[in-house]
Amino acid sequence: MIDIGAARKNAAKVRQALSSRNPKLGMTFDELLKLDERHRAILKEVEDIRSQRNALSQDIGKAMAAKDTAKAGELLARVAGLKTLLPGKEAALAESEKTIKTAAMSIPNIPHESVPLGKDETQNPIIRVSGDPRQFDFKPQDHQSVGEKLGMLDLKMGVKLAGSRFALWRGPGARLIRALGNFLLDRHEKSGYLEVHPPYLALPEILEGTSQLPKFEADMYKTVNMEGDTASTLYLISTSEIVLTNMVREEILSAEKLPMKLTALTACFRQEAGTYGKDVRGVIRNHQFDKVELVWITKPEDSLAALEQLTKDAAETLEALDLPHRVIQLCTGDMGFASQKTYDIEVWMPAESKYREISSCSDCSDFQARRMSARFRREAKGAPELVHTLNGSGVAVGRLAAAILENNQQADGSVIVPKALVSYFGAERIPVP
Repeated sequence: MIDIGAARKNAAKVRQALSSRNPKLGMTFDELLKLDERHRAILKEVEDIRSQRNALSQDIGKAMAAKDTAKAGELLARVAGLKTLLPGKEAALAESEKTIKTAAMSIPNIPHESVPLGKDETQNPIIRVSGDPRQFDFKPQDHQSVGEKLGMLDLKMGVKLAGSRFALWRGPGARLIRALGNFLLDRHEKSGYLEVHPPYLALPEILEGTSQLPKFEADMYKTVNMEGDTASTLYLISTSEIVLTNMVREEILSAEKLPMKLTALTACFRQEAGTYGKDVRGVIRNHQFDKVELVWITKPEDSLAALEQLTKDAAETLEALDLPHRVIQLCTGDMGFASQKTYDIEVWMPAESKYREISSCSDCSDFQARRMSARFRREAKGAPELVHTLNGSGVAVGRLAAAILENNQQADGSVIVPKALVSYFGAERIPVP
């Protein structure tokens, strides 16, 4: 959630920055400012009434001490009038607080000044490219075809068990998924990340803290108890960013604990409504998938440098597996809701002759921290400050398996296992059965 007070003081700059994400956001921001102005007016009324009541109460005490019953009676009547007026004003203030919070939660984060201007993904600049795409002496098959021929990927069984866009990995496929998860976690642990095994279900306020709610509720799966009691609703996590980041919710950390670096391998669940052409085939866009997540909690001045390191940590997993990839920076019009700056990492997919996203690394500044009330103190008696939060895929396991199948397929249909993965997988090749 943006800092409304700071945005009010720099309204023109904030309006321009938000308009670079979407021209309509400038109008939405102006509506928020109007609500803020009305809210502050109601707040002043309430504070004035309370101040008058307190002052009159003191005057009543003085009148009673002076045995001036006439004056005391007059003052008591005025206090009674204020007490009658105050509940209505306080109710209006509470309602205004709800309205302005709802409006503020519809405003995305303000892009950092280093983010390039642009309308959509076609205007995302390429930051760096690593590795040369392999030149095949045969026509490469897509990962679904390769996996099915090897008996390791079964989309039909996934549909039978859970419906469309669910996959079942079997035999060497299941072993590949397990090997990749362990490989990624080990690398990140050696880089200083603390491994966490979190719940896969989360309370609504936890999703609100990292901005999945209310904006993206349609993309979430949720549970309701047998009696239909919505008060007990839990949501299946769409990314472990949700639970990892909220570990510092309503906490005041000491500066010595920062940065915090967390990682987790979890299943993730997304409704992924709509159609995406070739994305529907295979495991590129499924309702359930495994992902290793990286989360940083930092001081404000450290978050931009942390984003560079987080992105490097994710990209180096692809380098270790000899997979060609590139890093792009998202322009203002293509960034996610909570991000002030984002890099995407895309892996080369030979069957399509194109790069596909496999990781997205974002610096959310204090946007999530303000929602979560996540703070730190520089000194023992210092005033609490909001932390900065960052997250990135380190990386999506199913897409990584798909990239290995496509890039390492052989003319006879077998697949070479990357050298760095052999000790985890237990073989150098996945043979044709």
